[in-house]
Amino acid sequence: MLSKDEVKKIANLARVEITDDEAAKYSTELSDILGFVEKLNEADTEDIEPIAHITGAKNVTRGDKVVEYSDETKDNIIKNFPEKKDRFDKVKAVF
Repeated sequence: MLSKDEVKKIANLARVEITDDEAAKYSTELSDILGFVEKLNEADTEDIEPIAHITGAKNVTRGDKVVEYSDETKDNIIKNFPEKKDRFDKVKAVF
């Protein structure tokens, strides 16, 4: 079982302030979690292939295609910009 001091050290590393009562509570909870992980480590996984995702789905993204719009469509979009500079949408700085 983790001691209160060990729990406080973990909390400090995580930059979380906890009280003595919370340290006592988390000592029990973290010890239970670590016990469960230890049981998982005992499982025989010798002939089991590691997987990263259970469905086998792959990351699917759409193709990066250039779409040309008519000058009229572009002008309609630009005239709806709240603020613009030349033909560009002017936005607030992000950083």
